[in-house]
Amino acid sequence: MIKTIQTAFLKLRSNKIFELVVVAVIIISALEIGAKTYDLSDAAIFILEYLDVFITIFFLCEILVRFIGEEEKKNFFKSGWNIFDTLVVVISLIPVDESEMALLARLIRIFRVLRMISIIPELRILINSLLKALPRLGYVVLLMFIIFYIYAAVGSYWFSDINQVLWGDIAISMLTLFRVMTFEDWTDIQYETMEVYRFSWIFYMTFIFFTAFAFLNMVIGIVVGVMDEEHTKERNEGQPSMLDLQKQIELLSQQVEQLTKGKPDKMP
Repeated sequence: MIKTIQTAFLKLRSNKIFELVVVAVIIISALEIGAKTYDLSDAAIFILEYLDVFITIFFLCEILVRFIGEEEKKNFFKSGWNIFDTLVVVISLIPVDESEMALLARLIRIFRVLRMISIIPELRILINSLLKALPRLGYVVLLMFIIFYIYAAVGSYWFSDINQVLWGDIAISMLTLFRVMTFEDWTDIQYETMEVYRFSWIFYMTFIFFTAFAFLNMVIGIVVGVMDEEHTKERNEGQPSMLDLQKQIELLSQQVEQLTKGKPDKMP
């Protein structure tokens, strides 16, 4: 009986229609959260409250289906996404009233939108790629910080007399350089310093080259490389390994050999 229920839930969790229904409920949950930010009538608030209860119960049932359908229950919590989904659903069961936990419960309900990532494989690949790229990005970020620090110190020494608001100290200078790197009206800053220092454009051009062009392209290259590795890994997991293929070939060879031996020899 238990094995039958487990098999049925396993088929249900792998069903595409079930996955689409879950995605649809997540979208409805996101719209429901957004609707609560507006001034609504009492009737609309009443409907949204019952809709929130339905969504919470649906997510609870969906987690139970996925858990019961898991052949090895301990493997269910080896996935970080399953742990995240379970925490979001369990904390969402906290009643939203005037208690001290009301704010936490409301915040957790907002994070239910992130469950879209755990449902859609492509989004999981993107997030996993970004997380795995962080260690490699650390050295690029460190080198970028060094460049920022050097240019901020130089800018603070040279341009503080021109504009104390933008170049007053090294911290403010770094914020100004971040504005230059993002091209947010950076030409206004450049032309202001060029009125005093004619060749100060070299300062801005070299800084933009190192940060906006070189380092950002390095960051993009690292992330794209990790994403390619994740896509390759995903494809390989869906294909049989060489050992599995070898076993299948041996099994087919044995079956052919048995069939050959079982045939009577033809008379000459």
